[in-house]
Amino acid sequence: MKEAGVIRVSQVYSQPPAKVWRALTEPVLVARWWAPGDIRAEVGHRFEMDMGQWGKQRCEVLAVEPERLFRIQFALNTTITWTLVSEGTGTRLELTHEGFDLDSPMGRRAFEGMKPGWPGVLARIAPVAEEL
Repeated sequence: MKEAGVIRVSQVYSQPPAKVWRALTEPVLVARWWAPGDIRAEVGHRFEMDMGQWGKQRCEVLAVEPERLFRIQFALNTTITWTLVSEGTGTRLELTHEGFDLDSPMGRRAFEGMKPGWPGVLARIAPVAEEL
């Protein structure tokens, strides 16, 4: 049986869900904290994210609940889900990146690289959302 990897990261922002949502779903903003790509909050939308040294990754939007949930199909047949929860005047963002095939060398390398990487990536959302 294949072993599947799951990454879970939680980050709290002082900005309300509407601002964090914009940072997750507007291409010019996503490019500032993660990577360039024609992302948008529309189920079925297909786009590419330019992940620099890792190349352009084909993606597809799987689920959208404005200011609450955004899910995309990502590299290596993995899925990234961002869930936003109001917390006081701010937002708790729960990221789940799942579907890594830990039985494949490429899947395991991606998992081992992204697991420690996601907290730093998510921390870069705060200054982008603060400017909105």
